[in-house]
Amino acid sequence: MAEIFVKSPKFCHAQYVRFLGGEGSIKSFKYESETWTYIIEMTLGPEPNFGRLGGETTVLLNEADLRAV
Repeated sequence: MAEIFVKSPKFCHAQYVRFLGGEGSIKSFKYESETWTYIIEMTLGPEPNFGRLGGETTVLLNEADLRAV
């Protein structure tokens, strides 16, 4: 019987991270296909003078794409 070792995630819930194209905080994460996948809510920039049309943007990224702030 083969043993499967799953490494622990590099980042934790609510941790602030950077990635190509932006930065944000981790909302959740899951181990899939031998890598950790993170759901990140991007940080809102300054509000434009015409107001906001929607909420935050959420992205799905692999652990290799993230850097701690």
